[in-house]
Amino acid sequence: MEIEKTNRMNALFEFYSTLLTEKQMNYIELYYADDFSLGEIADEYGVSRQAVYDNIKRTEKLLETYEKKLHLYSNYVVREEMIDEIKELLEKEEKTTEKIITILDKIQEIEED
Repeated sequence: MEIEKTNRMNALFEFYSTLLTEKQMNYIELYYADDFSLGEIADEYGVSRQAVYDNIKRTEKLLETYEKKLHLYSNYVVREEMIDEIKELLEKEEKTTEKIITILDKIQEIEED
């Protein structure tokens, strides 16, 4: 399992887990966060590996659909990048008030969308 996909699924899960069914939450958490194999999850729930695989694939698509529509994760990433940029500017102790105000305005625009 590639690390980028794992990290993305864990992040999307953090934002959208409450929109999932209990079974979807359990399967995704066990698979991505706890690194269980399909077989281990299947044994845990008394179902086939294929059933677990199908459920996980459907849930991955669902999480991506939520993100495509709601943008909670991508907005979070953009906000964090802007906040880091502000911190860097402040650490340099330059006269960057105008740039900081511009970045803060962008952050507010994200919140309003």
